[in-house]
Amino acid sequence: MHALEKILALKAGKTAVTTGEIVNCEVDWAGINDLYLQTVRSFHEIGGKRLAKPDRVVMFMDHYAPASTIIQADNQKQFRAFLREHGAHRIMDVNQGVCHQVLADNGFSKPGQLMVVTDSHTTTHGAFGAFGTGVGATDMATILATGSLWFRVPEILRITLTGTPRKGVFSKDVILHVIGRLGADYAVYKGVEFAGPTLACWGVSERMALCNMSTEMGAKCSYIEPDAVTMEFLKKRNIAEYEIFRTDRDFRYAEELTFDVSDIGPQLAVPSSVDNVEPLENHLGQRIDQAYIGSCTGGRLEDLAVAASMLRGRKIPSTVRLLIVPASRGVLLEAMEKGYIRDLVEAGATLVTPSCAACLGTHQGLLAPGEVCISATNRNFPGRMGSTEAKIFLGSPAAVAASALAGSISDPAMYF
Repeated sequence: MHALEKILALKAGKTAVTTGEIVNCEVDWAGINDLYLQTVRSFHEIGGKRLAKPDRVVMFMDHYAPASTIIQADNQKQFRAFLREHGAHRIMDVNQGVCHQVLADNGFSKPGQLMVVTDSHTTTHGAFGAFGTGVGATDMATILATGSLWFRVPEILRITLTGTPRKGVFSKDVILHVIGRLGADYAVYKGVEFAGPTLACWGVSERMALCNMSTEMGAKCSYIEPDAVTMEFLKKRNIAEYEIFRTDRDFRYAEELTFDVSDIGPQLAVPSSVDNVEPLENHLGQRIDQAYIGSCTGGRLEDLAVAASMLRGRKIPSTVRLLIVPASRGVLLEAMEKGYIRDLVEAGATLVTPSCAACLGTHQGLLAPGEVCISATNRNFPGRMGSTEAKIFLGSPAAVAASALAGSISDPAMYF
């Protein structure tokens, strides 16, 4: 069995599972974000009386942080009351940040875990050797009531990355290239394993971006086999207990693909689809109104460090808004300590509360009709960050920082 299959087998209390089999699994961590008040309603509708595992439920006030409408504020109020009533005290309030980064910061993300969150980018946790997947409100209500959920054992697709990234090329460029080549529906309900020597070039942050974006090709979950980089991350967070399920060397994959990253330059997903990917050089000089560095894809400490190194001692033009949205409170505090926030703000950036912010198009940085944004986030659908008449280009945090400095889409390679 593949490691992802071994996790499902363990959580289902079985010695083995096979592709396509339906299994009922105990969930290690159930996460709910403040978009999904329907979870509470569904819990009552299915006859829920108490939470099966209140100590394994985590609530995130991240999509509306802080609340910008009365409805959002009331939703959050109802969530707080519901969880406290049922003895669930892991409430990550509006000062904590995006769910996936908060889970990693607090040691929830570790090898062998089955992690389910009401957010499609829960594939992020594959970077730690976990089985992470997103669900809707009804499925989450089932987990709250029973502590478990059914899963169909997915086919496993292996993507091997070889070669050394060029200057100014990051994992965001690589995964955009892969998605562009394969398409948005290529890995629907499949587990995607990332492997190969290139992974040694990247730390946990870059690996999280890789796994995070796998959902944009339809993946049910993702996986990177834990190694020394993973162990160092866990050690820093004093995480000692975890299950490592190594990928069998003779495991047969549904499909195996190889990409040489040495051939990949900076990439952009151009309006208005994530799999509409082109080399960044095709759009050099494209005027922008806003540059955005943040979200569960591009708002980690390493992302802010790259941007700060490029903007330090420089000023962005008055024609551009640069929004910096740290992925979590922990990221913000460390970025402040290292001076990154000062460098970015002095360069002309606007600092936003750690949250999803404008990534989901509800507040804190929305686009007006006709405006153009280059963003380090994960989706560029019409209306994703505001007006349906705005245009969104997706790139790496480095590409966003370079473009903010130029006032137009620019190649980050010159800064490295």
